[in-house]
Amino acid sequence: MSISVIAAFWAVSLLLVLTPGADWAYAISAGVHGRRVVVPAVAGMMSAHLCATLIVAAGVGGVVASSPGALSLLTLAGAGYLAWMGINMVMKPSTPAQGESKGSPSKSRWALKGACMAGLNPKLFLFFLALLPQFTSLSAAWPVSVQIICLGLLHIIGCSAVYLAVGFGAQVVLGGRPDTAKRVSQLSGVVMILLAMALTIERLSS
Repeated sequence: MSISVIAAFWAVSLLLVLTPGADWAYAISAGVHGRRVVVPAVAGMMSAHLCATLIVAAGVGGVVASSPGALSLLTLAGAGYLAWMGINMVMKPSTPAQGESKGSPSKSRWALKGACMAGLNPKLFLFFLALLPQFTSLSAAWPVSVQIICLGLLHIIGCSAVYLAVGFGAQVVLGGRPDTAKRVSQLSGVVMILLAMALTIERLSS
């Protein structure tokens, strides 16, 4: 892969990452909860991104995308989980005080929730399936699967940097404002619910 191709992919990747969505909402909620859960939360989301990269590199992503039944099932499962998380965030919003009072097991829970939220989002697989192959070349020295993995890792690095910044930024801005933090956490939950509804409507109408 040439430097120009890598730079072009990096620009497109960052542009998409900088667009707020469910991942942003989750990173903000983690930041409101406490500094110590931001890294596990982001790591959980990135583990799902890594799995999606490996699945697309192995060619399985194309099979899932071409199967209406499998894609519908994945979409509805992802929308359901996203809605469940959103409702919980609205009913039990994160606050700085709650974040400080939780024990260490909450780190693993935040990581697991992040992995499930990102992994059950069919948009993640479709994103990698649509974007990564466009920046590969059959004439390159590396096999296409290796190129896809490298591009996926580059995307994960950019995602990690942005989501960590969002999470820690939320903690800095909202850490001393519990009432504001509560409202922001609830707003993040509403965003997740709306995204879940949009996923469901899009799938049922297609």
